[in-house]
Amino acid sequence: IAAHEALKAAGERERIHLVVATSPIHRKYKLGKSREQIRNMAVKSVAMASDLCGEVQFSAEDASRTEPEFLAEIVESVIDAGAAVINIPDTVGYTMPEEYFRLISYLKLHVPNVDRVRLSVHCHDDMGMAVANSLAVIRAGARQVEGTINGIGERAGNTTLEEVIMALHARRDFFSEVWTGIRTNELVRTSRMVAAMSGLAVPRSKAVVGANAFAHGSGIHQDGVLKNRSTYEVLDPEEIGWGTTELPLTKHSGRHAVNMRLRALGLSVPDTDMPRLFELFKKQGDQCKFVYDDDLAALVDSL
Repeated sequence: IAAHEALKAAGERERIHLVVATSPIHRKYKLGKSREQIRNMAVKSVAMASDLCGEVQFSAEDASRTEPEFLAEIVESVIDAGAAVINIPDTVGYTMPEEYFRLISYLKLHVPNVDRVRLSVHCHDDMGMAVANSLAVIRAGARQVEGTINGIGERAGNTTLEEVIMALHARRDFFSEVWTGIRTNELVRTSRMVAAMSGLAVPRSKAVVGANAFAHGSGIHQDGVLKNRSTYEVLDPEEIGWGTTELPLTKHSGRHAVNMRLRALGLSVPDTDMPRLFELFKKQGDQCKFVYDDDLAALVDSL
Protein backbone atom coordinates (compact mmCIF):
# COMPACT_ATOMS: atom_id res chain seq x y z
CA ILE A 1 0.00 0.00 0.00
CA ALA A 2 2.85 2.38 0.87
CA ALA A 3 4.53 1.65 -2.49
CA HIS A 4 1.26 2.36 -4.32
CA GLU A 5 0.83 5.68 -2.52
CA ALA A 6 4.40 6.68 -3.32
CA LEU A 7 3.92 5.89 -7.02
CA LYS A 8 0.66 7.72 -7.65
CA ALA A 9 2.45 10.52 -9.48
CA ALA A 10 3.75 7.97 -12.01
CA GLY A 11 0.27 7.54 -13.47
CA GLU A 12 0.20 4.88 -16.18
CA ARG A 13 3.88 4.18 -15.59
CA GLU A 14 3.27 2.94 -12.06
CA ARG A 15 4.81 -0.46 -11.38
CA ILE A 16 5.22 -2.39 -8.15
CA HIS A 17 8.12 -4.83 -8.09
CA LEU A 18 7.86 -7.79 -5.72
CA VAL A 19 10.71 -10.17 -4.88
CA VAL A 20 10.56 -13.61 -3.26
CA ALA A 21 13.56 -15.94 -3.06
CA THR A 22 12.94 -19.34 -4.64
CA SER A 23 16.20 -21.33 -4.64
CA PRO A 24 16.76 -24.26 -2.24
CA ILE A 25 19.60 -22.48 -0.44
CA HIS A 26 17.49 -19.37 0.14
CA ARG A 27 14.43 -21.38 1.14
CA LYS A 28 16.42 -23.34 3.70
CA TYR A 29 18.87 -20.83 5.17
CA LYS A 30 17.28 -17.42 4.65
CA LEU A 31 13.53 -17.98 4.77
CA GLY A 32 13.12 -21.35 6.44
CA LYS A 33 10.06 -22.06 4.29
CA SER A 34 8.83 -24.85 2.04
CA ARG A 35 8.12 -24.63 -1.67
CA GLU A 36 4.39 -24.37 -0.99
CA GLN A 37 4.86 -21.59 1.54
CA ILE A 38 7.04 -19.65 -0.90
CA ARG A 39 4.51 -20.08 -3.69
CA ASN A 40 1.65 -18.93 -1.46
CA MET A 41 3.64 -15.85 -0.35
CA ALA A 42 4.32 -14.93 -3.96
CA VAL A 43 0.73 -15.40 -5.13
CA LYS A 44 -0.76 -13.49 -2.20
CA SER A 45 1.63 -10.56 -2.66
CA VAL A 46 1.11 -10.33 -6.42
CA ALA A 47 -2.66 -10.53 -6.08
CA MET A 48 -2.69 -7.72 -3.52
CA ALA A 49 -0.38 -5.51 -5.60
CA SER A 50 -2.45 -6.15 -8.74
CA ASP A 51 -5.52 -4.76 -7.00
CA LEU A 52 -3.62 -1.53 -6.36
CA CYS A 53 -1.37 -1.08 -9.38
CA GLY A 54 -1.72 -1.35 -13.13
CA GLU A 55 1.52 -3.25 -13.58
CA VAL A 56 3.21 -5.71 -11.22
CA GLN A 57 6.65 -7.22 -11.71
CA PHE A 58 7.57 -10.41 -9.89
CA SER A 59 11.16 -11.51 -9.34
CA ALA A 60 12.10 -15.02 -8.31
CA GLU A 61 15.27 -14.18 -6.41
CA ASP A 62 18.17 -16.55 -7.13
CA ALA A 63 16.18 -18.01 -10.01
CA SER A 64 19.31 -19.34 -11.72
CA ARG A 65 19.84 -21.72 -8.76
CA THR A 66 16.17 -22.69 -8.48
CA GLU A 67 14.82 -26.06 -9.66
CA PRO A 68 13.40 -25.37 -13.16
CA GLU A 69 10.16 -27.26 -12.47
CA PHE A 70 9.47 -25.29 -9.29
CA LEU A 71 10.40 -22.04 -11.01
CA ALA A 72 7.92 -22.84 -13.79
CA GLU A 73 5.24 -23.63 -11.19
CA ILE A 74 5.67 -20.38 -9.28
CA VAL A 75 5.89 -18.30 -12.48
CA GLU A 76 2.64 -19.77 -13.76
CA SER A 77 0.96 -19.08 -10.41
CA VAL A 78 2.00 -15.42 -10.15
CA ILE A 79 0.97 -14.77 -13.76
CA ASP A 80 -2.49 -16.08 -12.90
CA ALA A 81 -2.43 -13.80 -9.84
CA GLY A 82 -1.85 -10.73 -12.02
CA ALA A 83 1.88 -10.30 -12.68
CA ALA A 84 2.63 -8.53 -15.97
CA VAL A 85 6.43 -8.78 -15.89
CA ILE A 86 8.36 -11.85 -14.77
CA ASN A 87 11.97 -11.33 -13.81
CA ILE A 88 14.35 -14.31 -13.76
CA PRO A 89 17.45 -13.00 -11.99
CA ASP A 90 20.94 -14.42 -11.75
CA THR A 91 21.20 -12.91 -8.29
CA VAL A 92 24.69 -14.12 -7.42
CA GLY A 93 26.30 -14.13 -10.86
CA TYR A 94 26.34 -17.93 -10.87
CA THR A 95 25.02 -19.08 -14.23
CA MET A 96 26.64 -19.36 -17.64
CA PRO A 97 25.13 -18.04 -20.90
CA GLU A 98 24.16 -21.46 -22.26
CA GLU A 99 22.53 -22.43 -18.95
CA TYR A 100 20.61 -19.18 -18.79
CA PHE A 101 19.42 -19.59 -22.37
CA ARG A 102 18.17 -23.09 -21.52
CA LEU A 103 16.38 -21.84 -18.40
CA ILE A 104 14.44 -19.13 -20.23
CA SER A 105 13.67 -21.57 -23.04
CA TYR A 106 12.41 -24.09 -20.46
CA LEU A 107 10.04 -21.53 -18.96
CA LYS A 108 8.69 -20.55 -22.37
CA LEU A 109 8.01 -24.21 -23.07
CA HIS A 110 6.60 -25.26 -19.67
CA VAL A 111 4.66 -22.20 -18.47
CA PRO A 112 1.38 -22.23 -20.43
CA ASN A 113 0.47 -18.58 -19.71
CA VAL A 114 3.95 -17.12 -20.26
CA ASP A 115 2.84 -15.40 -23.46
CA ARG A 116 0.78 -12.99 -21.30
CA VAL A 117 3.86 -11.39 -19.71
CA ARG A 118 7.15 -9.73 -20.53
CA LEU A 119 10.16 -11.79 -19.50
CA SER A 120 12.91 -9.86 -17.74
CA VAL A 121 16.44 -10.65 -16.59
CA HIS A 122 18.64 -9.18 -13.89
CA CYS A 123 22.27 -10.28 -13.81
CA HIS A 124 25.20 -9.77 -11.47
CA ASP A 125 28.79 -9.82 -12.64
CA ASP A 126 30.47 -11.95 -9.97
CA MET A 127 32.14 -14.12 -12.61
CA GLY A 128 32.17 -11.52 -15.38
CA MET A 129 29.17 -13.02 -17.19
CA ALA A 130 26.45 -10.39 -16.69
CA VAL A 131 26.50 -8.90 -20.19
CA ALA A 132 26.98 -12.27 -21.91
CA ASN A 133 24.15 -13.78 -19.87
CA SER A 134 21.82 -10.88 -20.65
CA LEU A 135 22.50 -11.14 -24.38
CA ALA A 136 22.00 -14.91 -24.29
CA VAL A 137 18.53 -14.64 -22.78
CA ILE A 138 17.51 -11.91 -25.20
CA ARG A 139 18.09 -14.54 -27.85
CA ALA A 140 15.91 -16.91 -25.79
CA GLY A 141 13.03 -14.43 -25.70
CA ALA A 142 13.57 -12.07 -22.76
CA ARG A 143 12.52 -8.53 -23.65
CA GLN A 144 13.58 -6.56 -20.57
CA VAL A 145 17.15 -6.30 -19.32
CA GLU A 146 17.86 -4.74 -15.95
CA GLY A 147 21.27 -3.24 -15.38
CA THR A 148 23.23 -0.08 -14.66
CA ILE A 149 25.30 2.48 -16.49
CA ASN A 150 29.00 1.67 -16.06
CA GLY A 151 27.98 -1.67 -14.52
CA ILE A 152 27.93 -0.25 -11.00
CA GLY A 153 26.11 -2.28 -8.38
CA GLU A 154 26.36 -4.63 -5.45
CA ARG A 155 29.55 -6.71 -5.15
CA ALA A 156 31.07 -7.00 -8.65
CA GLY A 157 28.26 -4.93 -10.14
CA ASN A 158 25.32 -5.50 -12.46
CA THR A 159 24.84 -5.86 -16.19
CA THR A 160 26.54 -2.96 -17.96
CA LEU A 161 23.72 -1.39 -19.93
CA GLU A 162 25.83 0.53 -22.44
CA GLU A 163 27.57 -2.69 -23.47
CA VAL A 164 24.29 -4.53 -23.99
CA ILE A 165 22.85 -1.56 -25.89
CA MET A 166 25.80 -1.30 -28.26
CA ALA A 167 25.97 -5.06 -28.80
CA LEU A 168 22.34 -4.99 -29.92
CA HIS A 169 22.97 -1.86 -31.99
CA ALA A 170 26.15 -3.05 -33.70
CA ARG A 171 25.04 -6.64 -34.26
CA ARG A 172 21.59 -6.11 -35.70
CA ASP A 173 22.35 -9.03 -38.00
CA PHE A 174 22.58 -11.35 -34.97
CA PHE A 175 19.83 -9.72 -32.86
CA SER A 176 17.50 -9.08 -35.77
CA GLU A 177 14.28 -9.34 -33.74
CA VAL A 178 15.02 -6.68 -31.13
CA TRP A 179 15.79 -2.97 -30.93
CA THR A 180 16.07 -0.51 -28.04
CA GLY A 181 15.14 2.92 -29.40
CA ILE A 182 17.84 4.37 -27.14
CA ARG A 183 19.73 7.48 -28.24
CA THR A 184 23.15 5.88 -28.20
CA ASN A 185 24.95 9.19 -28.69
CA GLU A 186 24.09 10.06 -25.08
CA LEU A 187 25.93 7.06 -23.62
CA VAL A 188 29.32 8.72 -23.06
CA ARG A 189 27.75 11.78 -21.45
CA THR A 190 25.53 9.60 -19.26
CA SER A 191 28.48 7.44 -18.24
CA ARG A 192 30.49 10.49 -17.18
CA MET A 193 27.54 11.88 -15.23
CA VAL A 194 27.07 8.58 -13.36
CA ALA A 195 30.80 8.36 -12.64
CA ALA A 196 30.86 11.91 -11.27
CA MET A 197 27.77 11.49 -9.11
CA SER A 198 28.72 8.04 -7.78
CA GLY A 199 32.41 8.77 -7.26
CA LEU A 200 33.23 5.54 -9.11
CA ALA A 201 35.71 6.18 -11.89
CA VAL A 202 35.40 4.38 -15.22
CA PRO A 203 38.52 2.33 -16.03
CA ARG A 204 40.32 3.64 -19.10
CA SER A 205 40.17 0.19 -20.72
CA LYS A 206 36.43 -0.33 -20.15
CA ALA A 207 34.39 -1.26 -23.21
CA VAL A 208 32.29 1.39 -25.01
CA VAL A 209 32.78 4.32 -22.58
CA GLY A 210 36.35 3.85 -21.31
CA ALA A 211 38.81 6.53 -22.38
CA ASN A 212 40.86 3.95 -24.28
CA ALA A 213 37.88 2.17 -25.86
CA PHE A 214 38.76 3.65 -29.23
CA ALA A 215 42.47 4.18 -28.61
CA HIS A 216 45.08 2.46 -30.70
CA GLY A 217 48.64 2.43 -29.40
CA SER A 218 50.18 0.18 -32.05
CA GLY A 219 51.50 2.03 -35.06
CA ILE A 220 50.10 -0.59 -37.43
CA HIS A 221 46.68 -0.35 -35.79
CA GLN A 222 46.73 3.45 -35.92
CA ASP A 223 47.64 3.43 -39.58
CA GLY A 224 44.80 1.01 -40.32
CA VAL A 225 42.23 3.09 -38.42
CA LEU A 226 43.33 6.27 -40.13
CA LYS A 227 42.78 4.60 -43.50
CA ASN A 228 39.52 2.85 -42.59
CA ARG A 229 38.04 2.65 -39.09
CA SER A 230 36.49 -0.76 -39.67
CA THR A 231 39.96 -2.32 -39.71
CA TYR A 232 40.11 -2.21 -35.90
CA GLU A 233 36.85 -0.62 -34.71
CA VAL A 234 33.56 -2.55 -34.69
CA LEU A 235 31.66 0.36 -33.12
CA ASP A 236 31.37 3.91 -34.40
CA PRO A 237 32.61 6.16 -31.57
CA GLU A 238 30.48 9.07 -32.76
CA GLU A 239 27.32 6.96 -32.40
CA ILE A 240 28.17 6.48 -28.72
CA GLY A 241 28.87 10.13 -28.08
CA TRP A 242 32.61 10.32 -28.58
CA GLY A 243 34.13 12.97 -30.79
CA THR A 244 36.78 12.14 -33.34
CA THR A 245 38.58 8.93 -32.41
CA GLU A 246 41.36 9.59 -29.92
CA LEU A 247 44.68 8.08 -30.90
CA PRO A 248 46.82 8.00 -27.76
CA LEU A 249 50.39 8.10 -28.88
CA THR A 250 53.11 5.70 -27.75
CA LYS A 251 56.70 5.12 -28.74
CA HIS A 252 55.30 2.72 -31.35
CA SER A 253 53.23 5.45 -32.99
CA GLY A 254 54.31 6.55 -36.44
CA ARG A 255 54.85 9.97 -37.97
CA HIS A 256 51.41 9.84 -39.62
CA ALA A 257 49.65 9.49 -36.25
CA VAL A 258 51.73 12.29 -34.71
CA ASN A 259 50.94 14.62 -37.60
CA MET A 260 47.23 13.82 -37.37
CA ARG A 261 47.22 14.59 -33.65
CA LEU A 262 49.06 17.87 -34.15
CA ARG A 263 46.49 18.96 -36.73
CA ALA A 264 43.60 17.93 -34.45
CA LEU A 265 45.12 20.06 -31.67
CA GLY A 266 45.67 23.02 -33.99
CA LEU A 267 49.44 22.88 -33.52
CA SER A 268 51.63 23.96 -36.42
CA VAL A 269 55.17 22.62 -36.67
CA PRO A 270 57.47 23.55 -39.57
CA ASP A 271 58.64 20.60 -41.62
CA THR A 272 62.22 21.38 -40.65
CA ASP A 273 61.36 20.90 -36.96
CA MET A 274 59.47 17.64 -37.39
CA PRO A 275 62.51 15.33 -37.16
CA ARG A 276 63.49 16.93 -33.84
CA LEU A 277 59.93 16.79 -32.54
CA PHE A 278 59.67 13.14 -33.48
CA GLU A 279 62.96 12.40 -31.69
CA LEU A 280 61.67 14.10 -28.52
CA PHE A 281 58.37 12.29 -28.90
CA LYS A 282 60.11 8.90 -29.03
CA LYS A 283 62.06 9.71 -25.85
CA GLN A 284 58.82 10.69 -24.11
CA GLY A 285 57.25 7.46 -25.29
CA ASP A 286 60.11 5.46 -23.82
CA GLN A 287 59.46 7.04 -20.42
CA CYS A 288 55.65 6.86 -20.39
CA LYS A 289 53.19 4.37 -21.80
CA PHE A 290 51.14 7.07 -23.52
CA VAL A 291 51.99 10.51 -24.86
CA TYR A 292 48.84 12.57 -24.25
CA ASP A 293 47.78 15.83 -25.86
CA ASP A 294 49.28 18.00 -23.12
CA ASP A 295 52.57 16.14 -23.46
CA LEU A 296 52.63 16.69 -27.19
CA ALA A 297 51.87 20.39 -26.80
CA ALA A 298 54.71 20.71 -24.30
CA LEU A 299 57.10 19.05 -26.74
CA VAL A 300 56.10 21.53 -29.46
CA ASP A 301 56.69 24.42 -27.02
CA SER A 302 60.17 23.06 -26.25
CA LEU A 303 61.37 23.24 -29.85
